[in-house]
This record gives sequence, structure tokens and C-alpha cells, in this order.
Amino acid sequence: MTAPQLVHPPGGSESVSGGPVPGVDARRFPRWIRRHRARFVFSLAMVAALAVILTMQLSPRADSTELSIRNPAPNGAKAAAEILGRHGVTVEQSESFEQTLASIAATRREGSGSTVLLYDQRGFLQPERLPQLLAATDRLVVVSPRLATLSGLGATVRQAGVVPEPATTLEPGCSVADAEAAGAVSADQGFLYTGGSVCYGVAGNVRGLYSSAENGKLVVLGSTAIINNRLLDENGNAALTLRTLGSQSHLVWYLPGVADLGTAASPKTLDDLAPDWAAVLGPWLTFVALLAVFWRGRRLGPLVFEPLPVTVKAAETAEGRARLYHDAHAVDRAADNLRAGTLVRLAGSLRLGAGVESADVASAAARHLDRDPADTYRILHRRPQTEAQLVSWAQELAVLEKEVTTT
Repeated sequence: MTAPQLVHPPGGSESVSGGPVPGVDARRFPRWIRRHRARFVFSLAMVAALAVILTMQLSPRADSTELSIRNPAPNGAKAAAEILGRHGVTVEQSESFEQTLASIAATRREGSGSTVLLYDQRGFLQPERLPQLLAATDRLVVVSPRLATLSGLGATVRQAGVVPEPATTLEPGCSVADAEAAGAVSADQGFLYTGGSVCYGVAGNVRGLYSSAENGKLVVLGSTAIINNRLLDENGNAALTLRTLGSQSHLVWYLPGVADLGTAASPKTLDDLAPDWAAVLGPWLTFVALLAVFWRGRRLGPLVFEPLPVTVKAAETAEGRARLYHDAHAVDRAADNLRAGTLVRLAGSLRLGAGVESADVASAAARHLDRDPADTYRILHRRPQTEAQLVSWAQELAVLEKEVTTT
């Protein structure tokens, strides 16, 4: 039997002629991770962050509407809906009048009864629709109704104030079976009503938190605290909610929305209020405006230079320019003008001719006055920084120019 021979591949690793040596890729893979570990960790972090964001965006969001059966917050009614569902009541939330009537009709076709809970906090539902809703359902439970809502229901039940501040719970004190079985309930920020069979009264049974009319078909409940998640498990709140809303197998939880505002005609626009002849007036005014634009916007002719019949003295011009420099605090510009004027006059007095350099003027003035040329050059090329320094330097230039002309 011939022994296997070792073969040296180009990469430098040894393998047996029978096949590749196991572990070669396993050694290269950790080296690749160590070389690119920063990018690898960053990529994993970005993938994890993207997964979290997608999960948060795609996850269903809870409803924040007050007394909504999809709202798990303290002001929601998700707990009440789940309790009713466990007792065989089908709970369906509706946000429009048409949807509510359609749900009631579908339940009636199946041969079942229906209860409608109405909580119209903002008064979206029109009062004239309430009799139709009351006639369509087997029981209508209205929670904290507005005055217009009670008027639309026939004014059998009327508002009678609010629960006094010290009272936190109220006893039934009536002969209505649902209220007697439930017992005391929470009365936080509740409203009181009169008319019909009144329960949970304050100072007698004249005014109460609970009113039943139309032989139990209409129930008015004056507090959301009895139904919401925050206080449902206290006192007899859950029992009263279950007995009031669970008398039928189907419950429509109706929270009116913007769609129930009605189809009232929109306010008239300016076009509707304007007379018929305004349709002709608009184009005519536009045409007149265009004519005015062409008339006033015609091109002007070339500029004409005309000498003014006025003679302005050089001193007045110099004084006016000096005032402008003073107002603008242009110390450098004023210094340049003073220097240029002094150099021109000194060059003329020393007969140096035109186009002479400032250094030559300084040297000629120093020779004429028998001074050091550096001192004269320093005086002529000083750079004042403030107005006070400018005035002092101007006086020095005037003295130098006077000495040159008088010597």
C-alpha cells in the first residue's frame, strides 16, 4: 500500500492527497471577524435598532378615546368590554350613526336583541336623530348626556345638578332591580337627573345618578366612573355595568365622532354673495390694471448731463466731505485724503514735479528744513486710529507745510 503524499497548495497550507485538511475555513473565519469586528458590531446594532423600530411602528396602538373599549388607560372601558364578553355579550364599538343602525338591524335579522351605549362627550350627534336610535334598539343607555341630548330624547329625564363634593359613593334607594342587585356605586364627578325611576339619589329620591324611563328601555347614567377602568372593580360598579349593559346578547358601544356632525350646507363664499355683474367687472379691472402697468412702466430715455447754474466753493465741498467722513467715523479715509493733499502741496512748493514718490517728498522736505528724513517720513505716513489722533496729526501736517513754505 502506497503512503499518501503531501501536496503544498499555493496558499501555503498542507493537505493530504485524499482531500482538503479540515479546519482551514474554520481558522480563516475567526480571523475575518477579528479584522472586521467593529463593522460587525455596528451592523448588528443597526439591525437590532431597525427591528425595534419596525416592531414599534407595526404594533397596534391603543385607543386613547375616553370610554373606548379599546382604551386600556384609566379613562377607557376595555375592562368593562372584556367582562361583558366573558358573560356571552358581543360588544361592538361604533363611531357613526349609520354604522350603529346597521349593526342593530343585523342583530335583529338574527333574532337577537341589542343594547346601545351612547356617550357623546362633545355633542357630535344631532338631537333629532335620537328618537330614531331609541326606537331601533331594545335598550338605550346614555352616559353623562348633554342638555341637547336629553331634549332630543323627549325631555322625560332632565338635568338636576351635580353630585355634592363630599359624596364619593351612593346607595340605590330605589326599586329598580339592576340598581338593588348592584348596591352602592362610585359617584365621582357625577351628574344628577330627575324624571322616570330615579336611583342613587342625594337627599332623597328626587334627584339621582341613575334614571330609568320608557319601562326600562331608556337608562341615563350620570357618571363615567362607574364604567371606566379606574373604578370598575370598586363598590358595585362592575355589577351595575354588567346588569345594565348585558341584558341583551349584542351591545353596540356608540361613541359619536366627526362623521355625525351632519351634512349642513357649507357657508357661502364671496362668489356666492357677489352679484351677477361682478363676473364682468373682474376681467375689466384686470384689463385696466394691465394698461396702467404698461403706461407707467414704459422705458425711460438716456440720461442727459446738464450743468447746474450754481457755483459751489471748494471750501464748502471740503467741509461737506469732512462732515460725511465724521458721520461715518471714516478715520482712515480722512487720513488718506489729508496725506495726499499735503504731499501734492509740498511737491509743488519744493518744485519736485508731478508723479514724485512720497519718500522723495519727505527727503526733499527734510533737506529743505535741515532735519532727519526719518522724522519727516514718519510724520507724513502716520496712521491715526481715533478722531482725536486725526486732529492732532492734521495740525502737525499743517505746521510742516507752513515751515516748508516760509523757509
